[in-house]
Amino acid sequence: MNVILGVGGGIAAYKAAELARALMEHGASVQVVLTAAAEEFIRPLTFAALTNRKVITDLFAARSAEETLASSVEHIRAAQENEVLVVAPATADLLAKFAHGLAPDFLTTLYLAFTGKVILAPAMNTNMWNHPATRDNIETLAARGNYILPPDEGLLACGTTGAGRLPDPARIADAVMTIGHPRKDLDGEVLVISAGPTQEAIDPVRFISNRSSGKMGYALAAKAAARGARVVLVSGPVNLPGPYGVEVVSVRSAAEMRDAVMTHLEEATIIIKSAAVADYYVANPPPQKIKKTAARMSIELDPTADILAELGRKKGDRLLIGFAAETQNLVQEGRRKMETKNCDMVVANLVTREGAGFESDENEVTLVLRTGESIQVPRMSKFEVADKILDQALKLRLALYSRT
Repeated sequence: MNVILGVGGGIAAYKAAELARALMEHGASVQVVLTAAAEEFIRPLTFAALTNRKVITDLFAARSAEETLASSVEHIRAAQENEVLVVAPATADLLAKFAHGLAPDFLTTLYLAFTGKVILAPAMNTNMWNHPATRDNIETLAARGNYILPPDEGLLACGTTGAGRLPDPARIADAVMTIGHPRKDLDGEVLVISAGPTQEAIDPVRFISNRSSGKMGYALAAKAAARGARVVLVSGPVNLPGPYGVEVVSVRSAAEMRDAVMTHLEEATIIIKSAAVADYYVANPPPQKIKKTAARMSIELDPTADILAELGRKKGDRLLIGFAAETQNLVQEGRRKMETKNCDMVVANLVTREGAGFESDENEVTLVLRTGESIQVPRMSKFEVADKILDQALKLRLALYSRT
């Protein structure tokens, strides 16, 4: 997907650099356009380094006659070559110019020429956001088909608390990919995806957990929603914003995750269990904090419920995809898990590979299929890996439809 990222002149402009990076992790090509006011907050070089592309800053930047001719239609060319225009932060000034058709610079001129999807992420002082003029402009822009991502609430740079903060860049990127995604090939599918770790209490302040960040599961949820699916994401404790357009069910323990997944089983057509669920738990944790002593301490652990195995028994005609985090014998262990848990596909990865897997933004996996085939997915961003997994899931799902 080709995306234009317009950056307005507000203190949140620095977050646009994170947004550019997040869009590229999704696999998007990003062309940045800075207003003159935005350049007061962040320099073009930052975006040029991130995107490896020229940053557009001026409608009349040309110096030679040839450059003048080229720049005179650059906004038209940019409008024709890109599918999505996202403006973040969209300041009150930019919203007013967009709403009233004013075009004094490159970004506003581009906006008038743009025929693709337009996504606006406002960020400003709370009083400016609540001002009747701004509200009228927002209503006008929404009525014209622009997608408005409402600002978050919280402490603002000006010291006040309220609505006006730019939404999390990762969430804006999810919205861009969902709204602008050219493929809606998962339309009609309902995906239930589990993600993240679980935490099993030892006492009121301690727990057993693992290194899962939830990034792979959240990438799968974001990409599935972008491709038209309805997605329920059952998530253990993670430090990630909920993907745009996804229903997030937050849980903590393995038992809570099992109950949440089973609650949504009937409506699912595809189940992807990417969560790293604890294998053991403390059956009766004490109600008070365990005090440290010099003596050795032993804790009795009981096995948690095997959610994947239960899903394998109850899945019916649903597609079931499991994950296998291994340290050796990757394909063999993936195939063993597929057979014993009755999965249709297992996504296997070696967690010992540096820079991939747990806590990383990239992954490198092998898709082990019930057909006997194994598909190697080389290292790439987890969003790109998510698309590869969903591509294969769709093929399996279509094959299943053809047999019924």
